[in-house]
Amino acid sequence: MSEPILVCPCCGTEIPLTQSLAAPLLAAERKAIAAREASLAAARASLDAEVAARVEAERPRLAGEAEAAAAAEMSALRAELAAREAKLAEAQAAQAEAMRRTREIDEARRELDLTIERRVAEGLAAVQAAARVQAEEAMRLKVAEKEQQLAGMQRTIDELKRRAEQGSQQLQGEVLELDLEAALAARFPTDLVEPVAKGVHGADLVQRVTASGGLRAGVILWETKRARVWQDGWLAKLRADQRAQGAEIAALVSEALPKGIDGFGLVDGIWVAPPRLALALAAALRCGLLDLAAARVAQEGQGTKTELVYDYLRSPRFRHRVEAIAERFSDMAADLDREKKTTQRLWAKREMQISGVLDATYGLYGDLQGIMGKALPGIDGLDAPMLDAPDEGLHAAE
Repeated sequence: MSEPILVCPCCGTEIPLTQSLAAPLLAAERKAIAAREASLAAARASLDAEVAARVEAERPRLAGEAEAAAAAEMSALRAELAAREAKLAEAQAAQAEAMRRTREIDEARRELDLTIERRVAEGLAAVQAAARVQAEEAMRLKVAEKEQQLAGMQRTIDELKRRAEQGSQQLQGEVLELDLEAALAARFPTDLVEPVAKGVHGADLVQRVTASGGLRAGVILWETKRARVWQDGWLAKLRADQRAQGAEIAALVSEALPKGIDGFGLVDGIWVAPPRLALALAAALRCGLLDLAAARVAQEGQGTKTELVYDYLRSPRFRHRVEAIAERFSDMAADLDREKKTTQRLWAKREMQISGVLDATYGLYGDLQGIMGKALPGIDGLDAPMLDAPDEGLHAAE
């Protein structure tokens, strides 16, 4: 380690600082430093004592000044607080006045709104009453119109159903009629089988029986029915057609047969048979007509007037005349009885309809009373004791 060097401040000569040379200097320097530190400590202790003495001497004065400053500050604070409280009271008074005015304005506004609402409600009630009357009248007219439309639609539906059923039955009957016409024409080629024209009062087919030699034996009138249920009215109609056509025999071919008839048979002067036995019945009836015609030819020119009268009385023509007269009387009596029963049924039906209309009217009037209360005008014949409806319910209904 190199030795420290001292430089002379006058000449600038560098002097190496050896241990032997520095030791006395360091010792002297240490003594001087120790002396200065002792002096500084004594001066510090003297200063602290003097400061403490001065503080003790100044303490009462400082405490008084502090109390005076605090009192002055407190007084200033109190004055400021009083000023602020005065301003606060003034602001509160102004706020209270503003709130009072606001409340008065709100009350006036509410009173005005209530007056407006009351007037609007009064006008609205009148408008609603008038509108309700108009709506009820319009609704009544619409309901009546809808009922008329429904009634018309129902009539149209019934008519379409009737036409469809009639058309279906008519088509089925035409098929059976055409089949019977073809079968008769093929089985009996000498006979004239012709259909009755549509729209002409009569049966379905007319078979003019002719013998092989051209002898006209008579007429068989055929009626065809393709229905599921037998109707006795068919016989009366066919007898009338037989008399109109002047036919000796009338036959009804039907899928539905009267009670007691399994094959074919005679019912009230009309021969009845199912379609499968129609040709067999035609052959039997035709043979009877041919035999009767041959007998008439053999007796021509031999009978007297008495015999002619007797033959007429035994003939189908006389029987048809008598049956026609008897049937007319029977039909007149049956029509009279039916008219009596129909009139009684119509009276009972009208009474039920009138009772239903009255019940519906009372119900409608009661519903309107429940909705409108005393505002509903009274109707003679419908008024009944009515409980006063509460105002709340009335307003709620309105």
